Amino acid sequence: MYEMKPEYFTGIDFIDKEHARLFAIADETYNLLKNEFIPDKYDHIMDLINELRDYTKYHFKHEEEYMESIGYKKLFTQKVAHDDFIQKISEYTPEVVDENQKETLLELLDFLATWLVEHIYRQDKLIAE
Repeated sequence: MYEMKPEYFTGIDFIDKEHARLFAIADETYNLLKNEFIPDKYDHIMDLINELRDYTKYHFKHEEEYMESIGYKKLFTQKVAHDDFIQKISEYTPEVVDENQKETLLELLDFLATWLVEHIYRQDKLIAE
């Protein structure tokens, strides 16, 4: 369902590989939502949220270091967007997840789909230019 399509490639190999992993995490989230054989998904959701938070911090650090090394003019804008992403993921606390698992998964998928596509397509592709 969620995949790294050709139009999302920046042409910067390590960034594209890291973006592909983010799409894979989104796909794992979608598969968890659709899996009817797991009635209580709390632990799985928390694992995905923790992986997403940790991996995006790792990815954003690499991306920002690269932008700094090439003197990218919109580095500050990128950092703000990255910080906003981390902040949003931090809102998925154990209490929030436990309260309504399905709603959490739906909201997380909506956020990921919108953010990944918009951010990569509208901001990250400019890094290579």
